Amino acid sequence: MKIVKGIAIALLVYVGIVAAFESMIGTLQPQAGSTLVITTRSEEGASHDRVVSRLESGGALYVAANHWPRAWYDRLLANPEVQVTVEGVKGDYRAVAVDAGSEEHLRVAGDNPVPGWFRFVTGFPPRLFVRLEPRA
Repeated sequence: MKIVKGIAIALLVYVGIVAAFESMIGTLQPQAGSTLVITTRSEEGASHDRVVSRLESGGALYVAANHWPRAWYDRLLANPEVQVTVEGVKGDYRAVAVDAGSEEHLRVAGDNPVPGWFRFVTGFPPRLFVRLEPRA
């Protein structure tokens, strides 16, 4: 019984760490040289900005949903016409979801690995990639 109780406590502590880390990232939205701001629109037309990591692979621009909270990703799937701000320059893009397990997905993941500690503190969410194609 002590072992089960110990495992349950360890699991609850882990879930608390993941929730705290994800909340901190969502609230602070840290920006660095390797980030961009993606503006998605809700069904009602309201715009929402989210700071995400900027990824590159095969000469194309990508972003990844690396966390469990991913409302921005759901809005993007519903309305793939987005605005992206990279280093202060805003542009119009079409977001194209990359199929999980596809050759493109594996290439982007291989070109942009995330450290194990990051996967641990985020609760091992699946990585979902989106290719951003500039619109004319």
